[in-house]
Amino acid sequence: MSLSRADAYQACLDTLRSTDFDRYLACLLMPENKRGAVAALYTFNAEIARIRDVIREPLPGEIRLQWWRDVLEGTAEGDSLANPLAAGLLQVIAEYDLPRSPLLAMTDARIFDLYDDPMGDTAMFEGYAGETASTLIQLAALILDPANAARSAEAAGHAGVAQATAGCLMLMPIHIRRHQVYIPATILQATGLNAGAFIDGADHDRCKAAIDAFVGLGRDHLASARAAARGHVSPTLNLAFLGAALAEPVFDRAARAGASLRERMVQPSQLARQWRMWRAARRGVF
Repeated sequence: MSLSRADAYQACLDTLRSTDFDRYLACLLMPENKRGAVAALYTFNAEIARIRDVIREPLPGEIRLQWWRDVLEGTAEGDSLANPLAAGLLQVIAEYDLPRSPLLAMTDARIFDLYDDPMGDTAMFEGYAGETASTLIQLAALILDPANAARSAEAAGHAGVAQATAGCLMLMPIHIRRHQVYIPATILQATGLNAGAFIDGADHDRCKAAIDAFVGLGRDHLASARAAARGHVSPTLNLAFLGAALAEPVFDRAARAGASLRERMVQPSQLARQWRMWRAARRGVF
């Protein structure tokens, strides 16, 4: 039995509170009539992003990702609408005429998270970030202000890379324990490292150099996002970029941490993150 629109959106918002609290808070800063729809989109992202956290082996993870692909393609077995998160996702797609191909690409991009393969070059990382974080911003923009969403595409592309870089910096201690490295291999090679040497962490100076270069990549994209947003991102569209407002303090903390970033979290406090998003929403700039 399918859920009503209101019940599906509320279920997504409730789930988001426990799976991605920052984006849950971002939803609360959005217009009430858009909140549930954006929450459905964000909850889908949270569900596919956290698969590695709840499933240790890649194959079950791929099966779960395939289920979401089947939901998007309408081929899922059984009544997928009985799942409130799937019902919410399908509702927002129908209500706002969201394209399914970016959501399918987002699902496929998350296969990388299930394995310990090194990230290739910078272009590969930017592509990964584009299909995950940047796509999420662009789709949220289509919900918040569909008439003007296309104007924010360039800013969304850069903002997503900045946001993904900040996310990888915050999660680096977890990634290291899993033997995952999201810093592009070309950056590591330029500092005389490979993924194994970075995980080992014996050469602190080279590890710091690699982290600094990765931080620099994130800062460059954040600056480009802000430049592209001027005159193109309205205060309403800016609400899709609230997550990017959290990137800069992460870059600052990561730069100060240096090689120790491999072992300690640099995420700002919850209160600091809430304040930055509130300020970004009020000022209309991220």
